Amino acid sequence: MPARPRQVFGIDIGGTKCAVSVLRANGDVHEFHRFPTRGPEATLDEIALALERNGVGRLPAFGIACGGPLDADRGLVLSPPNLPGWDRVPITRYFERRFDGRAFLMNDANANALAEWRYGAGRGSQSMIFLTAGTGMGGGIVLGGQLIAGACGNAGEVGHLRLAPRGPVGFNKAGSFEGFCSGGGVAQLVRFLPASSRPRNLRAWMHAHPTARDLALAARRGDPTAQAIFAESGRRLGQALALLIDTLNPERIVIGSLWLRCRDLLEPEMRRILKAEALPDSLRACRIVSARLGERLGNYGAVCAALHGLGRLALPLNLSSR
Repeated sequence: MPARPRQVFGIDIGGTKCAVSVLRANGDVHEFHRFPTRGPEATLDEIALALERNGVGRLPAFGIACGGPLDADRGLVLSPPNLPGWDRVPITRYFERRFDGRAFLMNDANANALAEWRYGAGRGSQSMIFLTAGTGMGGGIVLGGQLIAGACGNAGEVGHLRLAPRGPVGFNKAGSFEGFCSGGGVAQLVRFLPASSRPRNLRAWMHAHPTARDLALAARRGDPTAQAIFAESGRRLGQALALLIDTLNPERIVIGSLWLRCRDLLEPEMRRILKAEALPDSLRACRIVSARLGERLGNYGAVCAALHGLGRLALPLNLSSR
């Protein structure tokens, strides 16, 4: 009798929520538990209870996608800024001991890059850069059909690149790519506009437009300050993408959340800067596209972390139900 295939689970740990999924026999990725993220002990125990209720067979495999910094080889979560109190958490050891299986930890941007490369907007390419462009700016890099993980699993953290001496703070660095081009950074950007573009009552204006979503609505209604914010963010996005295109020469750059919602506001200035700064041949060879997996990206990313660890990433997944 042939051996029963190893069960594959995905655990997506975010700053506000966690999701647990299983790779079904038909190739679909099914999320079966979601809950607000808490401290490490409470969160890991709740994940374990959800796994037990779902039924964990013999020698399971777990892919754990989490924001960095991490030590992927040692399976340690190392104090990510969006997970206060998660200091040197031995997360792979927890699941391996509790379930007698294999667990693989991966930076969530790398895991989601694998998912978009294999099953989303990067499918068919051999070189791709994925940018989260969510609350923060994580990145994942695939070159020559291989994920570039780096010495400790943190390759691709392009959000840490400094684009200006001063500017919004992102990735604990003022003027960073994350500061200028993430959802969290855009909400700070009004303070760094020229005085002529700032509203007279800055505090009241910021109170009325606290999020990137609010700013986008205002920009589309014609608010000049909101339009100036997205123009500046678009310029900085073009500046950062030019650096990546010139350095890595990718076939595709896949961009997530903020780009999906605000492409019309960001793209004109982004394209202008790219045309001025990027190498022309490299720019022509690169398509800049929107992420495709949507709300299921974290689920597919975590499962891809497990499949990558097992060396089974070529396994087809069913996306028909998304």
